[in-house]
Amino acid sequence: MKRILITGGTGFIGSHTVSCLLEKGFDLCIVDSLINSSKKSLERVKEILKKKNIDINEKINFFKGDLRDKSFIDSLFKSSAKEGKPIDGVIHFAGLKAVAESVVDPIKYWDNNVIGSFNLIKSMNENNCKTIVFSSSATVYGNNSDQLISESSNINTINPYGSTKLVVENLLNDIQDKNSRKWKIAILRYFNPIGAHHSGLIGENPLEKPNNVFPLIINAAYEKDRLKVFGNDWPTHDGTCIRDYIHVMDLAEAHITAIDYLFKNNNQLINLNIGTGKGYSVLDLIKTFEKVNNVEVPFIFSNRRDGDSCKLVANNLKAKQILNWNPLRSLEDMCRDGWRWKQMNPKGYF
Repeated sequence: MKRILITGGTGFIGSHTVSCLLEKGFDLCIVDSLINSSKKSLERVKEILKKKNIDINEKINFFKGDLRDKSFIDSLFKSSAKEGKPIDGVIHFAGLKAVAESVVDPIKYWDNNVIGSFNLIKSMNENNCKTIVFSSSATVYGNNSDQLISESSNINTINPYGSTKLVVENLLNDIQDKNSRKWKIAILRYFNPIGAHHSGLIGENPLEKPNNVFPLIINAAYEKDRLKVFGNDWPTHDGTCIRDYIHVMDLAEAHITAIDYLFKNNNQLINLNIGTGKGYSVLDLIKTFEKVNNVEVPFIFSNRRDGDSCKLVANNLKAKQILNWNPLRSLEDMCRDGWRWKQMNPKGYF
């Protein structure tokens, strides 16, 4: 079975994808700096797979390190080659991801997201590993007027986080143009991943103050602190922003199909939206969460945040056609699974 390097593999999306990859039998090298995640997520992954009678002890290898240290990345490729198990492909999650924080501290985001990605891609090229799935974001579309955003919609980043994702996309496109016979690249533009593994064993566990709406909703329901809803004057049906929320397990499965597609097909670069194609406002999400879980989410309206977009909903037809992938879980599933994770793990992994 092929060996895959997973960057950011202990994080929210990374840990769920690691679980799916191991279940499929892949051999993994997992890298994380642990600045906003916990290695304990991998212990939970082992619990999940143990319950399915899947032995992964020889297939999971963790390395703590920072992608801004290129010598560290080089050592991973070289040590794998010496073992006789060279790294066949990369799934690149690692990076900072809070829009509001990126507006306040853009240098931090360019330093982590751009320099780290550049070092990784350069090391891949030097070690003849030229298959990568890149974790991008729908934020590259900015304030887009399209009803459903397709991969050909205008690119218009409006915050530093989106800019860092776009510059890495541009680097990958430049590499593909120059070396079209050598590289296999899938750029996955996520919409809004939420939820958790249905077991309640792994979920979203930000070590710093969460910035995304779903963990804030969960915390408001659990701790009875009022959630700030940023803006009630957007041009939507209830004045709050509309997003395309996708279950983290559907997103994880998209990575499995994407890397498998690249391994099986000719050299190419594909851009794919990973979303459900359905838009829900912040208030829609709150009401669904309250109904499904029979809890109250106290909230107040606040001013709009810098860097936010009014509406982002995916046209996901291309991903469905190319990958033969479909999002299977509903908004109710997302709310139910996310709440189960919180109830079972009120302090996260600690």
